[in-house]
Amino acid sequence: MDVIHKIGRRKTAVARVYLSDGDGKITINKKDLAVYFPTATLQYKVKQAFTLTNTNDTYNVNVNVFGGGITGQAEAIRLALSRALCEIDAENRLILKPEGLLTRDPRMVERKKFGQKKARKKFQFSKR
Repeated sequence: MDVIHKIGRRKTAVARVYLSDGDGKITINKKDLAVYFPTATLQYKVKQAFTLTNTNDTYNVNVNVFGGGITGQAEAIRLALSRALCEIDAENRLILKPEGLLTRDPRMVERKKFGQKKARKKFQFSKR
């Protein structure tokens, strides 16, 4: 199998995932998964697509991720991995779609508007 390249995004985080045949090693920004994401929750989010499709120790994953926070980065990686697994085998789509792993979460921070305190908060109205 050639190297499969997919992109995933969440909030302001962007992840580029390169999937190749191997023994299940996950490298994120030239660091091991356990070093880059020390909490078990974030590690679970990254591995979720592999767990659901029973392909845990089948592929080596190399990830370049930037922007956002650690949760956004983990979810961006999860989306990219899910997309890559769907390209490898179309049957994986039927497993991952009901779990919501192929949907890009559209929630982002709203920008601050001119003449307002924040995105939606206004300055206090004064009658006089």
